[in-house]
Amino acid sequence: MVTHRDYENLCQEIWYHNKLYYVNHTPVISDKEFDLLLKQLEAIEKEHPDWITPSSPTQRVGEMLSKGFSTITHRIPMLSLANTYSREEVQNFIKRIKKILDKENVAFSLELKMDGIAITARYEKGILVQAATRGDGKKGEDITNNFKTIASVPLQLIGHVIPDVLEIRGEVFMPHSEFVRLNEEKRALGEALWANPRNAAAGSLKLLDPKEVAKRRLSCVFYGIVEDSSTSTQLQSESFAFLKSLGLPTVEYTGYSKDMEGIFSFAEKIEQIRPHLSYDIDGIVIKLDSLKDQLKAGVIGKSPRWAVAYKFAAEQASTKVVDIIVQVGRTGVLTPVAELEPVLLAGSTIARATLHNRDEVMRKDVRVGDYVTIEKGGDVIPKVVGVNFDLRPPHTQPWEMPTHCPSCGMKIVHTPGEVAMRCPNNDLCPEQRLRRIIYFTSKDAMDIEHLGSKVAEQLFVKGFVRNPSDIYALTENELVQLEGFKERSIDNLLSSIEKSKDISLSRFIMALGIKHIGTQTAELLANRAGTIQNLQMFTQDDLMQIEGIGEKVASSVVEHFQQQHNLEEVNRLLALGVCPRQQEIIQYKGHPFEGKTFVITGTLEHFSRQQASAVIKERGGKVSSSVSSKTDYLLAGESPGSKWEKAKELGIKIIDESEFLGFIS
Repeated sequence: MVTHRDYENLCQEIWYHNKLYYVNHTPVISDKEFDLLLKQLEAIEKEHPDWITPSSPTQRVGEMLSKGFSTITHRIPMLSLANTYSREEVQNFIKRIKKILDKENVAFSLELKMDGIAITARYEKGILVQAATRGDGKKGEDITNNFKTIASVPLQLIGHVIPDVLEIRGEVFMPHSEFVRLNEEKRALGEALWANPRNAAAGSLKLLDPKEVAKRRLSCVFYGIVEDSSTSTQLQSESFAFLKSLGLPTVEYTGYSKDMEGIFSFAEKIEQIRPHLSYDIDGIVIKLDSLKDQLKAGVIGKSPRWAVAYKFAAEQASTKVVDIIVQVGRTGVLTPVAELEPVLLAGSTIARATLHNRDEVMRKDVRVGDYVTIEKGGDVIPKVVGVNFDLRPPHTQPWEMPTHCPSCGMKIVHTPGEVAMRCPNNDLCPEQRLRRIIYFTSKDAMDIEHLGSKVAEQLFVKGFVRNPSDIYALTENELVQLEGFKERSIDNLLSSIEKSKDISLSRFIMALGIKHIGTQTAELLANRAGTIQNLQMFTQDDLMQIEGIGEKVASSVVEHFQQQHNLEEVNRLLALGVCPRQQEIIQYKGHPFEGKTFVITGTLEHFSRQQASAVIKERGGKVSSSVSSKTDYLLAGESPGSKWEKAKELGIKIIDESEFLGFIS
């Protein structure tokens, strides 16, 4: 007998897994397991419809909202496809469609089920004016600026028939080659690796600095039209050619069928080519081809009745856990890793798989000697998804996180409220010191070519480099002792080290490895401080006066420079010739922009959006992404879009670029 308390607990469990998947991007159960939980909930709600509330997982769509982006209301809700896993479930879908439409002959459009981040994009008069994530299905995050950095996305449509209004749905994803590149960089920095391309794409899209998003080289495809003022298409199967004619990227493989045989013939073909694709998919999508029939079929709950996803099984392999080791990261975080008997999976030999953290090992009860299933579903980084308890050898013991750091022997600490376990011996722990050296030399920091993680490890093990500043005291006599280093290698490395001495202040701040400091934050600090000496003297109050700097970052910066050894390291770097370029501190007191809120729309001739925003902020103003009664000025370029109309309605002062330049001067 299911009680109301059982129902509430099941709702909470589903929302917990929903948050892990969409917000934290660290799912701990498979899609199929999640769908089974949802089906249990749907069955309970069918028996007890009076228990259903607006917050039930069956009444809302997946992704929750993250902080840092303004929200927009979707003109047309973004729905979530129901999943099927068998021929029988697909057959039931077709039967339901025929019953709803009251006709026997129906046709289906078929396409790839991309494993990325669902988005909606709106073009007005052929110009991209807005892009947003799915969010909760009714409201999403405005990611327009980040979306514009995707090279495959046209900012202006082309073609003979350009609709006045076109809103389309698609998927942002990260190609495998970019995922490998990104993880190689993270490995060199000693940072935690992305689990899969989808997580990497999600994390990249939600970066606050579009310049950083551009470096991630995301891709996008479109597969659905939700609003088209030209009414150019009547069939889903026609929409791909129409979108392509406008210069928009679409899904690579599509199909058409009127029966089960055709649907599964397409599915089998796609499953065969899946390992050779340059991006991740997890199945196919089956849609009613007639857009008119789609409207008639309608929606049920959070899903359209007229479409389903047929999900492929994830690529898996079985192997034995030889050992469970613990890796120590740059900031002291300990990560358990399963060492495996090598096994071939998805085209590569796998000998290690992440176990994420202590709680994950305990939840799955992974032990040395166990036979485990590892999964890679197109991912480059495998994970342990389960243990085959039937094959568990006798006398195995539950694994326990060591009480002391495997690198330095210091007792491990666990901060309440955090999952991570840490080694607190930041200054003397060998592994942490090595990871910091690797990070110091990385592309985002000092960018020292020819000094990758393997070279850094050799230098550290031989005792030539114990602190980052030691890099600038290296000699030819020391480098010749490195394995594989000949005259040319030595010359290249010494030249790169010398070249890195001329560095921007923001990159130098990044290289110091201060907690919570990313690229954008480092730029904010550099712009306000001007020199590293000024930054060292800033108080917490000084730092919190900087737009975009919060208490956590301010506290971290002050704490870093309060430690004598950190000050000594900076002084030694400067003494050895590292010269962070001084940045001009521009402060405008009493400027007309001070305290005013701007919204920018349209295409500017002399500025990018980011440049115009920086000019406004430097002069004491603020920049918002949406027009409201609190907006003081709308800066309007060419093709301003809907923000111009709203500003006009609200009586907001609208200025063009020439007026803006006049204000600046």
